Order: sequence, then structure tokens, then C-alpha cells
Amino acid sequence: MVGALGLVGCGVAGAIAWADGLWGLLTAAMLVTIWLCVLNWWAVVHPRIAPPPAATPADADAMALRVLLDAAPTPLLAIEGAAARALNRAARRLFATDDRILPVPAALTDPAVTHFRHEARHWRIDRVALPDGRGVAALIDIEQEERTAEARATADLIEVLGHELLNGLAPIVSLAESGVAVLARADVDAVLLREIVGTLARRADGLQRFTEAYRTLARLPAPVRRPVRLTDMADDLARLFAGRWPMVALSVAADEAEWPLDRDQLNQALWALLQNAAEAAVAATPAQVALRLHTEDAGLTIEVEDNGTGVPRDKATHIFRPFHTTKPDGTGVGLTLARQIALAHGGTLALLPTSGTIFRLVLPDIRQGAGKPAIAARLVPPVANR
Repeated sequence: MVGALGLVGCGVAGAIAWADGLWGLLTAAMLVTIWLCVLNWWAVVHPRIAPPPAATPADADAMALRVLLDAAPTPLLAIEGAAARALNRAARRLFATDDRILPVPAALTDPAVTHFRHEARHWRIDRVALPDGRGVAALIDIEQEERTAEARATADLIEVLGHELLNGLAPIVSLAESGVAVLARADVDAVLLREIVGTLARRADGLQRFTEAYRTLARLPAPVRRPVRLTDMADDLARLFAGRWPMVALSVAADEAEWPLDRDQLNQALWALLQNAAEAAVAATPAQVALRLHTEDAGLTIEVEDNGTGVPRDKATHIFRPFHTTKPDGTGVGLTLARQIALAHGGTLALLPTSGTIFRLVLPDIRQGAGKPAIAARLVPPVANR
């Protein structure tokens, strides 16, 4: 528009200059006309490039998310029907692709599959379903996860062992030095020496019990599973409990069913939980402990509950650590051994985050076509009240 007006103005000025004989003005008008023509030609041949639109905050957030996603060490995949795409660098490296995975392993597109093997490694598939039917899958390297957990457990165990052994050996060394000092005197104090030796023997006995408890944990054999009637096992534990804790009422509820398990090992685990519950319940009035064994879709669930004061929050994360105990004569092995037995059966043992104290032991169902039986409930009162 501006160029066209300029040409018109130059034409008018040139006409006036020609009529009046103003040759200087005519020359100037002609030069301006040529300049405007060149500018218009250049604008047509080389159009101006529009500047890119300014980035919005949403674009910056999306870019940051893409960078974080690409830096994640866990392979992430987008699943769309029978197709799969790599979402980050770890997934592209695993499947040697820049985008689409070809061919797609059948395990990735089957929502029912939770594990598969690829590149000579075992992977767990953690899926997230999106509302539009698509999904995101994270591939967890099971072997790497196990190695990390094993290394962490080993480090914790070495730390605990070192601490406990030093705590046990330090007083023994001190007592031995005191005994040598007493013997070096001209007049040996037999009474003092007897006290030193007696204390030394008790400390050595405590250290021996500690090492035996550690050996029990380290040498836990693989479980030998046999069908066990749950009511029979519960009755045996109830009789033992009534003899050991006559002042604590134990209520028992058990399914009328059989379950494949190592009875000796599970009895040991449940007895540790019952002992722990009884020791906590004696402070309450009346002292009560409950044992519940029932089957469901997830497997066999066993709960031990007491009406004691509960486990403080700051100690809840340490109760399963080997040799952690708050009891003067405790070994700190019972709960650790119970969890080891649960893990050996492929199950779990956890302290539920409730106001009371409930330990839940869950064993997976390895049977085929197991039904859910009826429950037999009964109360085993304290012996003193019979």
C-alpha cells in the first residue's frame, strides 16, 4: 500500500516537473520511482519470515516433563491396542528403537500379564490405564531390584551385627581385665573375683544366645508344604498360649479349611507374634489377644491383634530389623524370623497402620480352584477364670 502511494506521488511530481521544465525534480522523481520498484520486487521475491510464536508457560512445563521422562532410568512404554511405543531413552535403548516397538512382545499388550522375559532379564510390568483406552507401562528389572534390596539388607545386617558384637564383647573384655587385676593383688579378694567371674559368665551367655539367634535366621530352611487344617493349627496355638499366658484372654477365629504350608515354620512365626501380642496386652485391663485365620481371593490371611498401647510411630519402621528389641532379655529375632518365614512361603508380614496393634501375615493361594469355607469362631478364656 505504501509502495503504491509512493509511485503515484512520484508520477504526479514527474508530470509537474516535465511541464514546468524542472529537470532536477524530474530526475529525483525518476530515481525514487526506480527505488520503490526495486523494493517491491525484493518484497515479492524474498517475503518476510514471520517470527516464531512466543513460548507459553504450558509449553515450558511440557518440555520440562519430556526432559525428566527421558532421564528416568525405568523403561516407559505407551500401549495403544496391539501397538507399543517407547516413551523415554531407557525404553528406546532396551528395544533398540526410536519410537514404535517392532515386533511387539505379546506380554506387553496383554493386560493380564504382569511379568515377561526380554534380553535375558526378567521384568515386572506395572501398568496404568488411561480413560481413552490407552495405557502406560513401566518395566521394572526384577533382578536389579532384588540385588539392590539384598545389598541394602546385607549392609543393615552387617551394621547390626557389628554393633551388637561390640556391645557384647566390650563388657566381657572389661570384666576379664578386672579379674586379672584382682588376681595380681597380693591379697586376692575371692568374693569380688567370684562376682566378676559370675558377671562375665552371664555376659558370655548373652553373647552366645545372640549368635545362636543369628544362626537361626541365617539357616532358615526352605518350607516343606503339606495340607494343614487351619482349625487344628489354631487350637494347638491356643493351648500353648493358655499355658504360657493364663492371664490373657485369647479369641480365635479360623476357617474350616486346609492350606498347604510348613506347619512347623508357621507355628514358629505365629507363636512369635502371639508372644509379642501377649507381652503388650498384659498392661491392659482386661488383657486380650485375637488370632484370626481366614481364606479369601488373595490367599490365606492371618491376623494377630492385641489391646495393648500399640507400637510408637518412631519405632514402627524398626520392629522387623534383626536384633532390634526393647525388652531387657529379648533377642530381637522373633518378628524378624516371622517375616522371614512369611517371605519363604511367598507371602508378607506387616504391621497395619491402625490405632491398635494388628500384625497381618498373608500367604498367596498356590492351589487350584480353592473355595471359601465357613468360619469357626471360639473364645479361649484365661486359665485363671476357668
